[in-house]
Amino acid sequence: MKSKLTDPIEKYREVRNTIDKHVSALEKKHNKHMVCRKGCDLCCMDYSILPVEFYSVLKDLKSRNFTPEKNNQDSENGCVFLVNHACTIYAERPMICRTHGLPLIFANDDGEFELSACELNFTSFDFDDFDMDNTFHQDKYNSMLFMVNREFINASEDKKFGELDLIPLKELAKHFIK
Repeated sequence: MKSKLTDPIEKYREVRNTIDKHVSALEKKHNKHMVCRKGCDLCCMDYSILPVEFYSVLKDLKSRNFTPEKNNQDSENGCVFLVNHACTIYAERPMICRTHGLPLIFANDDGEFELSACELNFTSFDFDDFDMDNTFHQDKYNSMLFMVNREFINASEDKKFGELDLIPLKELAKHFIK
């Protein structure tokens, strides 16, 4: 019998798969501008993620008997899963990590659309050429993630998280330290 939390986690994975498809299409579209490769880790930080994502990643890592490697990061803000400039949880990485490097469009605090793109990518691209068809719609996917997280929180028996709570990625590593 499936637990009450399995359904929201499966829905999260569906959202993640949808995001992966959009990201893949954008990576193909912008391939000549993308310099993201193994070793490029400027954006790898200790992000905080929603509980549904945290527990999905945790479940995936446990299912593959993940053993964390020693992180040699000097920065306390660096990602604990970055080892020798490579992500050790790449297949399970959170959504924020899946979209890095791409041009992101989002509504700022004033409700106006704003564009964000990696300073290493798109160095010879006219930013006026970005539009809704060749950017990642961050608010759309964040809304989807928020709704799945709400369902996850409501299904949780211990009610230890609120809808706006975030969990630092480094907390994942604590589940594997013996």
